[in-house]
Amino acid sequence: MNLVLLRHGHSEWNLADRFTGWTDIALTEVGLAEAVAAGRTLARAGLAFDAVHVSALRRTRQTAEAVLSAMGASGLPLAADWRLNERHYGALQGMNKSEIFATWGEAASRRWWRGVDAAPPPLAHDDPRHPRFDPLYADVPVAQLPASESLRDCQRRLLPYWESILVPALAAGQRLLVVSHGNTLRALLMHLDALSDAAVEALEIPSGVPCLYAFDPAMRVRGHTWLEG
Repeated sequence: MNLVLLRHGHSEWNLADRFTGWTDIALTEVGLAEAVAAGRTLARAGLAFDAVHVSALRRTRQTAEAVLSAMGASGLPLAADWRLNERHYGALQGMNKSEIFATWGEAASRRWWRGVDAAPPPLAHDDPRHPRFDPLYADVPVAQLPASESLRDCQRRLLPYWESILVPALAAGQRLLVVSHGNTLRALLMHLDALSDAAVEALEIPSGVPCLYAFDPAMRVRGHTWLEG
């Protein structure tokens, strides 16, 4: 049973060093090229998919569509779910690192974006950046929508999707591609590989590089491989 995990390609705010979080930013030409290269790598490896899962954010959809096109599998439908979204950065969203350092200090800022349990300052309930104002989440109960998240918080809303949607599909023999975000995938790898807090703090998820996981029939991880182009 195989699962491929992929972080979306570079977005406009990635290149500007701005914290994106749930802001719905498009890919750059560089990001689209990364996705095409990932699709070609997957095709050369002889991989194919029965289903593709993406977050609610357009950069994952754009990545998945470019990957599938490069593989000659453009007709495959995409299942989108907000639980695969990037970690919500709260008040940090839209700011670059120098602005964040100047406002809150470097030590606190680094705990927020690399640590496991520290959440950034939350958005106010009436802040227009709050996801309750975004039509993308009109069907999600407001109480479930975060105003800020730690990595652990991100993992808590991700794992029910893993257990209820992805695991049954894999157990039924489906070959899955999941296109998500750096922190969301860090949270999932922390679970799959039983990583310590220290290990996950040091973990980097490269954009546009597929990670192939293999499972035994009991859904125990047999290992994973990064598929470099």
